[in-house]
Amino acid sequence: MHAPEVSLASSLRFGALDVAAASRLGAGPRLREENQDNLLLIDSGGQAVWLQNQQPQRRQLARWRQGHARIAVLDGMGGHGHGREAAEAVVAGLLAIPPMDSAAELARRLDALHAELQRHFAQLAGPGPRPGTTLTMLELPEGLEPILYHVGDSRLYEITRERVAPLTVDHVPATAFAMGGLLGEQEWWQQVHGEHRPQVSQAFILGNAFANPAQLNDPLFELTPLNLPSWLCALPDRRALRLRPDASYLLATDGLWSCSDPYGWVGQWPQLLGGRLDAAGMLATLLRAYESHPPAFFYPDNVSAILLRTPGTGAREETVLPGA
Repeated sequence: MHAPEVSLASSLRFGALDVAAASRLGAGPRLREENQDNLLLIDSGGQAVWLQNQQPQRRQLARWRQGHARIAVLDGMGGHGHGREAAEAVVAGLLAIPPMDSAAELARRLDALHAELQRHFAQLAGPGPRPGTTLTMLELPEGLEPILYHVGDSRLYEITRERVAPLTVDHVPATAFAMGGLLGEQEWWQQVHGEHRPQVSQAFILGNAFANPAQLNDPLFELTPLNLPSWLCALPDRRALRLRPDASYLLATDGLWSCSDPYGWVGQWPQLLGGRLDAAGMLATLLRAYESHPPAFFYPDNVSAILLRTPGTGAREETVLPGA
């Protein structure tokens, strides 16, 4: 099948925000057999777009609050089986959750969905490994700051003309070691952002290995300033965000940086995206650069991304955010 192109969000409207989205099998000759990623876009008029059986779907949501929007990327864990189905099930749950105005309210709904889907897949999977999926999403209430909710190792990046900065912390073993005081700042950045280590310590439906690394626990384990090291405590999993004027925000699954030189590749993004392009043009430019690398550069993986561009000065108050 041919992967959906950058036109996934072309007819959607997000108020002053410019949004583009794409999902595909990957790049080069070594492609996965199926796209187990997913994404969800609900625009400010209640038009929703997502993937079902790897194909774009569209629906007008009934009783959706006008002006509110929601975007999310998901990476189903193929190694545990039912990866695509797990991501699709979470998207179906997100389609049923009404607009949320606070991080706490959103977290309660999603924790309940996590527990409900654990029970559902326990009946399907039997004694085998429980499926899982990442979930990195932004709730976009009209007139309020966006709300971030994050589980797994997909990421949210902030991209300006000068730099690129991750706004999420990967739920991976290196983070667990850092939280336990066993890994320092420099080593953490190298292992998480400078190397390819496709192993997670937590995923939606799957559960977490943060509370007890010796076993998989059912609940999700929220990373907060109380349990993160000082150099990561500004990046908790569930929080309101202040968006910089004239900046871009990229939600993406890890296929976009699963390569032999993640630092070098991600470091090119400000220059690649520094022109006066709209969101669709910026995402198309990024994916063309991704696909132009030699086949051996990227490891085979699905890639899904949503790029959100804010309007210029005067849109929202600026804030200083940590960089890589």
